[in-house]
Amino acid sequence: MNALRELIADRIRTSGPISFAEFMELSLYHPELGYYARAARQTGRAGDFFTSVDVGPVFGRLLAKQFAEMWRVQATIQSPESEVFDLVEAGAGNGRLSRDILDAAQRSDPGFYSAITLSLVESSPAARAAQRDTLGPHAALLKYSDAALPAEIHGVLFANELLDALPTHAVVMGENGLREVFVDVADGQFVERLRDPSSPRLVEYLSRAGAVMHKGARAEVNLAAEDWMKRATTALQQGFLVLIDYGHDEAELYGGAHATGTLTSFRQHTQFADVLQSPGECDITAHVDLTAVTRTAMGGGVEVLGRLDQTYFLLGLGIEDLETLSFRQRLGMKTLLLPGGLGSTHKVLIFGKHVGTPALKGCSYRMRMT
Repeated sequence: MNALRELIADRIRTSGPISFAEFMELSLYHPELGYYARAARQTGRAGDFFTSVDVGPVFGRLLAKQFAEMWRVQATIQSPESEVFDLVEAGAGNGRLSRDILDAAQRSDPGFYSAITLSLVESSPAARAAQRDTLGPHAALLKYSDAALPAEIHGVLFANELLDALPTHAVVMGENGLREVFVDVADGQFVERLRDPSSPRLVEYLSRAGAVMHKGARAEVNLAAEDWMKRATTALQQGFLVLIDYGHDEAELYGGAHATGTLTSFRQHTQFADVLQSPGECDITAHVDLTAVTRTAMGGGVEVLGRLDQTYFLLGLGIEDLETLSFRQRLGMKTLLLPGGLGSTHKVLIFGKHVGTPALKGCSYRMRMT
């Protein structure tokens, strides 16, 4: 029996259909029954999908190089007595990626390692409870673990595949204008109902994006991603914001190639178009609107330092490191870099606030997206 399914169905029977955004939030983030709360392991061969972290520690090793460079840039700007560098991971899960980064920093750059104050932002209470064990010898660096961002950040805030999993609204162009997808219950199944948009922001968002949607076209409008970016740029007092995710700029995302929308779900590495029937048991995701993310960031006072494929970001950090890698690690690097895989599907957005426009190694190719 799917307890979350019954909980959602009861809510609908009591209060009426809910927006798809609310359905997705309950499916993924319910504190006890949601996917991210209950699944022991969502990623890797034993999970439901792969991320860059699953290929081994090499991804964290390269991120450590970039963050160490950012620390040095910021150290030249801050007053000499300011030695603390906030390393904040959003959507941190149990802290596995941060563990890889800290392992590399401790081994290769002890000066950087000694400056780090670690914060892990994670909505799942179960994942937060596992963070100190995952961090192991680095647990003493963890000063903050919560579902919300810290109030102030002086350093780097980074997120790997966070925005694609934020609850998104789903819309359809109808006969007489835009309609929003709501979730109802009929004959024991979750079904779609089309209603007037729940917020004027949905129409405003698509208008701002220049979206031309023909009758029957579907799309996602991720207001939560905009809201998160506003909170992130407010919290970042000085430093860098690094986002790694898959998505497209608005011209492509709302073009003909994605006229059926991008919502999908994953379970045991199998992709399903029907995202309604197994809440809490599978991942639900939608492609990120990279243009909206960038526009919102700039509105929060940050400068764009780089927008590029993960391939070019990692190449900029030093492919010569391949010579020091084991055969297994080289295979992992190949997975991270190859076009058509994680290398081109994943994009890296790098922003800076009150740090000028430094020539970061990860931005060697600066603006290069395929």
